[in-house]
Amino acid sequence: MFAQVSTVAFEGIEAKPVDVQVQITSGLPAFTLVGLPDKAVAESRERVRGVLAAIGLALPPKHITVNLAPADLPKEGSHYDLPIALGLMAACGAVAPDALAGYCVIGELSLDGSITSVAGALPAAMGANAQDKGLICPQSCGAEAAWASAEMKLLAAPNLLALINHFKGLQTLPRPEPALEEEPDAMPDMSEIKGQESAKRALEVAAAGGHNFLMIGPPGAGKSMLARRLPSILPPLTAKELLEVSMVHSMAGALSNGQVGRVRPFRSPHHSASMAALVGGGTKPKPGEAALAHNGVLFLDELPEITPQVLDALRQPLEAGETVIARANHRIVYPSRIQLIAAMNPCRCGRAGEPGYACRLGKNCVDRYQARVSGPLLDRIDMQIEVPTVTAADLIMQAASERSEAVRARVIAARDVQSQRYQELEAKGVRTNADCAGPLLEEIAAPDRAGMALLREAAETLRLSARGYHRTLRVSRTMADLDGAETVARVHIAEALSYRGETLKRKIAA
Repeated sequence: MFAQVSTVAFEGIEAKPVDVQVQITSGLPAFTLVGLPDKAVAESRERVRGVLAAIGLALPPKHITVNLAPADLPKEGSHYDLPIALGLMAACGAVAPDALAGYCVIGELSLDGSITSVAGALPAAMGANAQDKGLICPQSCGAEAAWASAEMKLLAAPNLLALINHFKGLQTLPRPEPALEEEPDAMPDMSEIKGQESAKRALEVAAAGGHNFLMIGPPGAGKSMLARRLPSILPPLTAKELLEVSMVHSMAGALSNGQVGRVRPFRSPHHSASMAALVGGGTKPKPGEAALAHNGVLFLDELPEITPQVLDALRQPLEAGETVIARANHRIVYPSRIQLIAAMNPCRCGRAGEPGYACRLGKNCVDRYQARVSGPLLDRIDMQIEVPTVTAADLIMQAASERSEAVRARVIAARDVQSQRYQELEAKGVRTNADCAGPLLEEIAAPDRAGMALLREAAETLRLSARGYHRTLRVSRTMADLDGAETVARVHIAEALSYRGETLKRKIAA
């Protein structure tokens, strides 16, 4: 007796096809599972045996072999329970093999016969749809799997008995509908920030162009407060971006009730986070904070307090927009197109550079503290600004500040200009000015004569590297987009240069 059921193995967010081959032959009673399974897959034998007993089916006293093909592909996770159980039932004749032929199957089984949720339902549905197959999954995963396609066959069963009754025509499982998470009623608003007008302007520029952004200032200046209001001025996710984000969060098991949301991710890991937590990896590789912030914001507070080796691991995701985790037997890629927002104190004391204050450890305190952040990482941050201490006059001031809604409208308008520009230029993979580089950047951000003269002078005075030169062009192009200007002007170049941080470094060093 032989039966075969399709399922998937996950490599990053990619679902690789796997065949669960079940053979029942005469011989000593045994249940053998082969095909490079991990511990969770190997334990499926006992779960499947218990589930079949719970619904009144017993395994035949014969030799049972379950092969997970291809045999050289590592199999991890508990989602193999349901395909193994259905394969056994098909081999025994309890389920018609033809009923399973057009489906890919995932699901974990409880001993009472219920089918519990598993991570990766959306990538599995995408993989099944690419093979022109339907998907059988747990009922709790049906809402996210429904986003893969409105036409594909989809069965979301609460338990194994309901699935069997569906195949026998005794009941019908309704097709689940895709679920969208409700947007939060109230998000932190820009109007709540008093003072810090220059910082709010810089935050708007960073949001409009998707630029990486570093804030340096003393404790209590409002750096974290500014960063946490960035999502309120960012545009909602597009349909394509929503699908990309949801696939990563599905692999991490982070979709609540299978609902996807249009608010851009905002991840804020603690500064004690390990390298595996920040960029992904571990014994069983999982998405890290960089991947979970894909198409959104990764906020790193207390930047120098993070281990330097962990920080430098972000250099590849910032440059390439993806995180690559290499192992001896496989290679995993997670999309990580992130906007990095970082905050730090000027020194360990926190008050270096303040008027009338002398750091008790002297200049060495500043140098040692800031040296914990490597130059190559700083070179990938487009904008660096000083966030000064808020004065009592700023706090007492009653004048209402601009609300996030008004700022967001300008940001969306600037993003629309960028999207249309790069579509017309057929620039693949470029969505914002922060993604643009090389000859294309020099073409679209070419300044006028006065701006070019200022940029040439600044390049000699500040000794701009090639990356620093392009950073200045990117930021100035975003400012021109915010102003609705076709050409980058001298005023845009001047403001972009003010965000490079050289003036701030000289001030703190003094």
